Amino acid sequence: MNTSTKPILSRAAIAGHPVHPMLIHFPVAALIALAGTDAAYLYGGDPFWARAGLWLAGVGALGGWTASVAGIVDLLSVAQIRRLITAWGHALMAVMMLSVATLNWRLRLGDDPGVYVMPWGMGLSLLTAAFIALASYLGGRLVYENAVGVHTDS
Repeated sequence: MNTSTKPILSRAAIAGHPVHPMLIHFPVAALIALAGTDAAYLYGGDPFWARAGLWLAGVGALGGWTASVAGIVDLLSVAQIRRLITAWGHALMAVMMLSVATLNWRLRLGDDPGVYVMPWGMGLSLLTAAFIALASYLGGRLVYENAVGVHTDS
């Protein structure tokens, strides 16, 4: 991080700790694991993996939309964040990722959660993972290059 960068503090924070980065870990883990459960289902055909994928898709989508509320509060209410192109790119990638993840979850709802795993479920899972990678990269740039949500004082 550039040491001359003045920190940009979060408005959606608890005791000075930004809420958005606290909430993204479980949805990200669930959506990345979803690609693994899809692969396991396609390899072995065990319906357990299709049901696990349904739950991971739901946790990922709902948890991600919940985490996005804190992110959008900061984006819209903190002028320094609103001025950053990287912040808008991060938000755009996140919204696209969550839209794809929600569609993936919706496809799995029903009597047979494995019916759409191939090709749609697996394709959407991999697309979601790619969007996660892009959004994570941009989120990292916000923290390490712009000191968003970071206290730089010792």
